[in-house]
Amino acid sequence: MATETGSLHKLLHKGEVWRGRQAAEQLRHRCLSSGFPQLDALLPGQGWQASQLVELLYSDEGSGELGVLLPLLAELSQQERWVLWVDPPHIPYAPALLGAGVNLDRVQVVRSNSRRDRLWCLEQSLKSGCCSAVLGWLPAGQEKAIRRLQVAAVEGDCRGFLFRHSRCQSQHSAAPCRLLLEPHPEGVTVSALKRRGGWPLPPRLIPVSPVVSQTAEPDAGPARLTLVGTST
Repeated sequence: MATETGSLHKLLHKGEVWRGRQAAEQLRHRCLSSGFPQLDALLPGQGWQASQLVELLYSDEGSGELGVLLPLLAELSQQERWVLWVDPPHIPYAPALLGAGVNLDRVQVVRSNSRRDRLWCLEQSLKSGCCSAVLGWLPAGQEKAIRRLQVAAVEGDCRGFLFRHSRCQSQHSAAPCRLLLEPHPEGVTVSALKRRGGWPLPPRLIPVSPVVSQTAEPDAGPARLTLVGTST
């Protein structure tokens, strides 16, 4: 018994045995709060993990898919790295982002020329190390691409968020975190369909802010976003 105890002590000292509590503490250290206690309770580590891809699934635009990210985007945009939006369905409404505390100088919106360009831009941005967060909109049938994007997020130490239709929830996905969003009169209900290190969890009501996108951005003076195009 003494020999077995000594061997275990050596393995622990060398870091060759996984310890749940220690892993949970390390995970929490690498997380940023969502700004919503109800949402933090659904997320492993009590917040948005670094180096991770998150799928946000919803049926209709304006279901709170952007509102749940606003506090995080406001925090990340104060850093040196970029917050990149790749092919959003509408131009983000700059005054609303500014009002939520987002530093527009660190935000760029990319318009690609094709689905191939979109995937290329997402992968390169995630792994570049130049972005603190990358937001992308993907259709169904992208399982292999999502696996590559998760690898890229780890390589670039970047938080990635994929916006997809709720019909994709039945498809296999390599994203470590998958959240289903449904509109509610007081905000949005969020269900954790998949989360690293934990079971799926039932819906919780999150009091999100209004949608921050529209079909055309008005003349908002200095509250403007930088739009760029891609070409591979």
